[in-house]
Amino acid sequence: MKSILSDVYTADKSAGSPVSSSAITAILRKATLRRHDSAGQFINASRPDLAQKEQREADILSAFLPPLMSEVDIDCVLNEVIAETTLDGEPRKILGRVYKAFYSKVDKSNVDTETVKRKAEALLLDTN
Repeated sequence: MKSILSDVYTADKSAGSPVSSSAITAILRKATLRRHDSAGQFINASRPDLAQKEQREADILSAFLPPLMSEVDIDCVLNEVIAETTLDGEPRKILGRVYKAFYSKVDKSNVDTETVKRKAEALLLDTN
């Protein structure tokens, strides 16, 4: 838990002012993911005691996090964004414009970025 406070203090110092609640949410999500990954590595290393500790910490951190945006809601916003975006040009640039428009409408700390990436790529393939 001290490492999370340290991450928040570091973010405060680098920003020069107190960080936003969405930045703190992002820090908490990263810490939760780190603990889940650590628990998996401890299980692979035959250290269930340490894995259980990491899993408990991840569960505690998860209790403080708002729920992630559902895949249905992500699809709705992506469909809106794709309808508003010009789909001409290089595919990577189109994808970049879609991401930029999506994250201007949705707080990045409230979505799973891998899900957004997967859904955006699939939707863009469907439109071509």
